[in-house]
Amino acid sequence: MVVTRRDFLKSSGLALAAFVAAPNVWAGKEHPIIIAIFQRGAADGLSMVVPFADKHYYSVRQQIAIPEPLSSGAERAIDLDGFFGLHPALDSLKPIYDQGHLAIVHAAGSPDNTRSQFDAQDYMESGTPGNKGVADGWLNRYIQADLESDSTPFRAIAIGANTPRSLMGTAPAVAMNRIADFGVHGGGATPEMENAFAEMYRDTFEAVKLLRRANPQQYEPARGANYPNSPYGQALLQIAQLVKADIGLEVAFVDVGGWDTHANQGSSRGQLANHLKEFGDGLAAMYRDLDDCMRNIVIVTMTEFGRAVRQNGSSMTEFGRAVRQNGSGGTDHGHASCMFVCGGPVKGGKVYGRWPGLAPEQLFEGRDLALTTDFRDVLAELLVKHMDAKDVSKVFPQFRPGGALKLL
Repeated sequence: MVVTRRDFLKSSGLALAAFVAAPNVWAGKEHPIIIAIFQRGAADGLSMVVPFADKHYYSVRQQIAIPEPLSSGAERAIDLDGFFGLHPALDSLKPIYDQGHLAIVHAAGSPDNTRSQFDAQDYMESGTPGNKGVADGWLNRYIQADLESDSTPFRAIAIGANTPRSLMGTAPAVAMNRIADFGVHGGGATPEMENAFAEMYRDTFEAVKLLRRANPQQYEPARGANYPNSPYGQALLQIAQLVKADIGLEVAFVDVGGWDTHANQGSSRGQLANHLKEFGDGLAAMYRDLDDCMRNIVIVTMTEFGRAVRQNGSSMTEFGRAVRQNGSGGTDHGHASCMFVCGGPVKGGKVYGRWPGLAPEQLFEGRDLALTTDFRDVLAELLVKHMDAKDVSKVFPQFRPGGALKLL
């Protein structure tokens, strides 16, 4: 991505004088970082984290259910606590869970009952379910509310061609496909203006130049971490590079798609399993690569909703999938799903949230996993306890917290 001087200034809204006075104030300082991963398309929480001890699970998902841990065969759920199990494709995350640095919040999501992916994504990324009139995203509002004089131009970064809805707003945020592509061009500015601009951001741009000279393609992750060779995996790798570069990164955002499994979802193998392996292996690689840095980092995943409880035909994500499978071997749009929270400060090794059950009378609208944890309860706790947000009501307006989960 090539950024003109005008575009950069317009998108950042930065207090330039602060950088002239103290250009090095962020270097070497330990500061908390939050990394948000959006599973776009509605990931099936009931397959990601399997409620194998709920007797109704196997009756409503006869073809796509994940075998329980005590069943024969290697491709079975990985027992977490005697009730829930990880999908076998997420086996790379089990060691982090066992170490107490991966927590899962089940039956989580947006309280809005829309089944439109576009609306559900918008509500979740704006942080205002049911309200389409909010222009900025929840992460941008956090930055707006906690602007500091020593902020850097790279405080908030998304890896991708466009700024995601979560980071849209008046506070500084940068989107780039690759670190090596980042640059600033004058767009008609005079040499004097360009030189002044470069001087203001001298130290930050020197850090980016170092990254470019180091050749991101040749970056060697620490401790043998192996990122997936996919846009998602390489996005996580680049965020790890930016963390290690110590250029003041505090907020990062990554998209990973492919979760809209209306057909051929599969069980322990298949379409969903392939996506889950990439998803889990990427998280595990980042955790391994960042090593000691993880003591200041929290990673949170979300999807717009879940999937229907039943497989199609049998009856943050932005929402979940319906409980039942359909006639095409997939699941329809649902309601609640699950969220993962990973990092050094996390009190993991536990599945959080109240389980609503999968009995017919317990389902939302008779077909979906019911919601028991608002996604904003998770995010608000992370912002307050980890990022030291001063006023979370500015991030999630008109939201009334449902009670602390004590994830941290």
